[in-house]
Amino acid sequence: MNENNFDMLRLENQLCFPLYAASREIIKRYRPYLDELELTYTQYIAMMVFWAEKSISVKDLGQRLYLDSGTLTPVLKNLESKGYITRSRSPEDERVLIAAVTPEGEALREKASSVPGQMACCISLTPDESKTLYKLLYKLLGCIKEE
Repeated sequence: MNENNFDMLRLENQLCFPLYAASREIIKRYRPYLDELELTYTQYIAMMVFWAEKSISVKDLGQRLYLDSGTLTPVLKNLESKGYITRSRSPEDERVLIAAVTPEGEALREKASSVPGQMACCISLTPDESKTLYKLLYKLLGCIKEE
């Protein structure tokens, strides 16, 4: 078989690889800032949703974060054990689990407010490049989610 038939199997021809590698590197850059907050990256992004929404169903949170329940449940248990969130059944429908930020979780927001600025210093993209990348990544997520 002709070697050209296998060109798409070359790592440098894969869109998935730079996405994967960039994601890992960015999360690694978050680590020192999040260690100060005693949060993992996944806990941090969950807290960002809680800070914005105050309370949300666990199902909706999983959809927002693109996480399945097997990944999300330990994250929520850990945040609850730290006192940052509570989990309870919805009074309207006991099948629905609601997670809500606590006053301690709200207080963490102040400590976390410097993280985005610290991270911006780690990424050498212009504001226009960042905006373009953001739009493209969400376009890609939308295409994948629709399938």
